[in-house]
Amino acid sequence: MSRTVWLNGTYMPEEKAQLPIFDRGLLFADAVYEGFGILDGQIIDFHYHMQRLNRSLAELEMRPTMSEGALYDGLMGLIARNGVEEAFLYLHVTRGAHDRDYLYPGGLSPNVFAFTQPLHGGLAADPPQPLRLASAPDIRWARRDIKTSNLLGQVLAKEIARKAGADEALMIAPDGTVTECGAMSFFIVRNGCIYARPLSRDILPGITRQTMLRVADDLGLKVVDATYTLDDVFRADEAFATGASSYVQPVPEVDGRQIGDGETGTVTTLLRREYLKAVRASFRNNRASLQ
Repeated sequence: MSRTVWLNGTYMPEEKAQLPIFDRGLLFADAVYEGFGILDGQIIDFHYHMQRLNRSLAELEMRPTMSEGALYDGLMGLIARNGVEEAFLYLHVTRGAHDRDYLYPGGLSPNVFAFTQPLHGGLAADPPQPLRLASAPDIRWARRDIKTSNLLGQVLAKEIARKAGADEALMIAPDGTVTECGAMSFFIVRNGCIYARPLSRDILPGITRQTMLRVADDLGLKVVDATYTLDDVFRADEAFATGASSYVQPVPEVDGRQIGDGETGTVTTLLRREYLKAVRASFRNNRASLQ
């Protein structure tokens, strides 16, 4: 049985879904996207994802495609049709189709599609899977704060990591500071303090990152906004990464070098547990917040 996808407001089997070859998302990566976690059949942090999506659209001067309520209902319908309880949900919005030209005309109709797929980092009820990282140069375009489908830099970084026998890349800026993972936010812990790279155009404002930091604040954990180098990572007591499809995931090694004692740290364990509790508690507000 094939997976059901959602394309321009219509549910259909994945093999039936088609876009024109002149879609600007295909020709120019002129598109934005969001990746959501699905837990207990609900969308995690839907409202915050919509805030980021609308910001990405505005930065590229693309118009919103539909109301948040209609989008929420469409995505929840997709979840129900695929019968998923815990998964990853992908939403993609392109500027639309037009003959290949760097300049685009006004009035294009955006193409919108969504699909679900299995999680990459294991289920919430399972012990978190250790994530081994390998460093790679960060060669992405300068507006990393906009969540566009221009992901070739991440593809190349992840390929470096795969060839090194690692699970994910840890990207390093030209100045030697750590930016983030190929598809996740990254943090280190020293003396009980969480070190987080400050938000800027250099990194994506991760939604799981944002919620995790709110949870850390509620727990009274100290968060230090600071840039840091790979040497700082090697001196850390523990490290972890956050992402929509992996929640809070421990990082026991980078470039084959052990971080701390090589086990899941106490701060990481606490944050994963409390993060999952916090997002579950928020589900009852998802639809109500859209009224």
